[in-house]
Amino acid sequence: MANKKVAMDSFCAWDGETLVLNILGKPSAKQDVIGKAKGNQLKISVTAAPVGGKATDHMVKFLAKEFGVAENAIEVVFGRFNVNKQLRIKSPKCLPPVIKKHLS
Repeated sequence: MANKKVAMDSFCAWDGETLVLNILGKPSAKQDVIGKAKGNQLKISVTAAPVGGKATDHMVKFLAKEFGVAENAIEVVFGRFNVNKQLRIKSPKCLPPVIKKHLS
C-alpha cells in the first residue's frame, strides 16, 4: 500500500478501494469499541495500554475483525505512538454501522 497522508474533511473517505480513517484512539478502555465521530476523527477505544505502540497494534487486530480483512490489509499511515492516527484499510469486506451510515 502507498504510504501517503490523505487530507480529509471527514473521519473517513475512499481512496479507490482503500478506506482511509482518521482515528482518535482511546487506550486502556474497558472494552474494544468503535465509537462516534468527533469532528473529523472517529473515536476508537481499545483495552490495550499505550506502551510501545501496543495499543495501536491491538487496534489494528480489532479493526481487522470488524472490517473483515487480514491485519496486513491495514496500514498505519501516521500516529502509531499517538492517539491521533490515520489508517488505510485495503478492500474492507464489511463496514461498521457508523461508517456505513456516514458514507451512504
